[in-house]
Amino acid sequence: MELAYDELSAQTKRITLAGRLDLKGAGEIEQRFTTLAGNAAGDVIVDMKEVEFIASIGMRLLLTSAKAKARQGGRMALYGLRPIVKEALEMAGIDSLVPMFADEAAALAGLSA
Repeated sequence: MELAYDELSAQTKRITLAGRLDLKGAGEIEQRFTTLAGNAAGDVIVDMKEVEFIASIGMRLLLTSAKAKARQGGRMALYGLRPIVKEALEMAGIDSLVPMFADEAAALAGLSA
């Protein structure tokens, strides 16, 4: 699992994930993802275009990070989800807690609203 991080603005950070967000993949990035998502001031968007698969442990990682971000007054959004990943998140009800968007522009607009 690969993770990249960059600042889009003073208020918005982007985390880009690539690979399988399963037990092994989530374990490889959990500490760094949690730190980056939780410690970044403002909002965080997560680029999921290259995430091939997500397991329940990956869903937990996203959800706990989004909740931590909300406790700090920020928001987290996902975008670019492959159909199999999007469907898994929707079936688990994650989409009702963490907004999902088609692309980066929509995610940024959604967080600005």
